[in-house]
Amino acid sequence: MNKQECSQHYSGIGGQAVLEGVMMKNGERYAVAVRKEDGSIVLKEDTYKGVLAGTPVRKIPVVRGFFALIDSLSLGLKVTDDSANMYDPEEETESGSAGEKLVTGLILILSVVIAVSLFILLPYWTASFLSARLGNGNLLVVLEGILRILVFLGYITAISAMKDIRRLYQYHGAEHKCINCIESGLPLTVENARKSTRLHKRCGSSFTMFVMLVSIILFFFIRTDSHIMRIVLRILLIPVISGISYEIIQLAGRTSNPLIRLISGPGLWMQLITTREPDDDMIRVGIASVEAVFDWQAYLEREFRYSPESTGTGENGAGAPAAGEA
Repeated sequence: MNKQECSQHYSGIGGQAVLEGVMMKNGERYAVAVRKEDGSIVLKEDTYKGVLAGTPVRKIPVVRGFFALIDSLSLGLKVTDDSANMYDPEEETESGSAGEKLVTGLILILSVVIAVSLFILLPYWTASFLSARLGNGNLLVVLEGILRILVFLGYITAISAMKDIRRLYQYHGAEHKCINCIESGLPLTVENARKSTRLHKRCGSSFTMFVMLVSIILFFFIRTDSHIMRIVLRILLIPVISGISYEIIQLAGRTSNPLIRLISGPGLWMQLITTREPDDDMIRVGIASVEAVFDWQAYLEREFRYSPESTGTGENGAGAPAAGEA
């Protein structure tokens, strides 16, 4: 864990990489910035309230984490589709149409089915086979967890061989660098973002790793002799596991506690695969997306007690605190 990561302040913004661009979200507002083939940056701003937004349910610890996961998946599909339309307007369909919503829903369902089959059923049956051969049923949960992590690491490593995915990972890095830049107290410029880390404790990759680790612990204590019930429990407890993981990752994003930093390590290591160093043009896309939904200058004044304008900071970041010294 480097000095920059330990000195960060929580901003509340988050995002994801999309086709040739970056989406940033701040509260209900979000913006998608995309670099077109002609080199220009196009921007789309909108709002997303989420499931049961504003209700008391969204404030209940653990429970709110499951709804946050649903929101993330739903919004993620939407902005991915938006970015494709922004990059190639000729393929654009009528936004919000019944047909588009149906297709989005079907894609979401199919994604869940594939995820359950690949990351739950496959590791479970493989671990069951191995533990039976070894004659030790206590190894089932541990083997299952290890296999699930290996399957996921193999999956994200395999798809990184695709050119489009490599670029997506670069935009993922640009997203993290922009957020880390301002959360470390640096004015949001290309130079400052470039020297910021591409790893972030609140990343979805870290969330996925927490989900797998939490499941190992949970299923070690929840046992049944029925194979069918084991599978049913693994599916039914997804909301609980995701909710617990959400609380951990939110805590990780707000504290530099040594224990939290320690358990955040595996998720950060995973980001060495799911992020790549972006070029300056990709960083500019990330900056455009941030500035559409977040007043980073007011944030720096509030959190770090200085004004970027008063320091004479320009594109090169002159007068700003050095990385990690905010």
